[in-house]
Amino acid sequence: MSSSDLTGRLRALAVVCMFAVLTGCNVRPLYGSLGPAAPAQEELAAIEIAPADSRSGQVLRNELIYAFQRGGEAATVRYRLKFITNLTKSSVAVEELSDVPAAYLVQMTASFSLSDSETGRTLMTGTSFANASYDFSNQRFANQRAAKEAEDRAAKVVADDIQIRIAAYFADHRI
Repeated sequence: MSSSDLTGRLRALAVVCMFAVLTGCNVRPLYGSLGPAAPAQEELAAIEIAPADSRSGQVLRNELIYAFQRGGEAATVRYRLKFITNLTKSSVAVEELSDVPAAYLVQMTASFSLSDSETGRTLMTGTSFANASYDFSNQRFANQRAAKEAEDRAAKVVADDIQIRIAAYFADHRI
């Protein structure tokens, strides 16, 4: 048997093995449907989000509402999502000669709880966090605006993480 014939047979065997492995794979779309199963998007649209108590919490809430409902109509409420946010700001760089901060780091942490609206049973809990930095300048308004934009960026990242984790929960737990 020649080496090229052996190589061809090994390649064919590798293709057959890969096909066998992939047929046992349980990959399915997260936001679409494949067969009779309800897609995660329908479950996400049925989540009522508790009001926020801070500006950054409201930004997080707005991002979650848009992510869950995709700009459409809200579905009948079947779930409730509550969250608590914590926002910290720390200087990460100091200018050499003036001893003034040159950059800040904003960190948002959100602890969340998803529960069934009828029974009140907690379905999942979690914590998500994100960091965003901004440069500090000698202009007060620019610093205030940069801080708010950093908070907004952190809230968007946290909202994306929460959405993905809840969608994955619904994909794993067909309710």
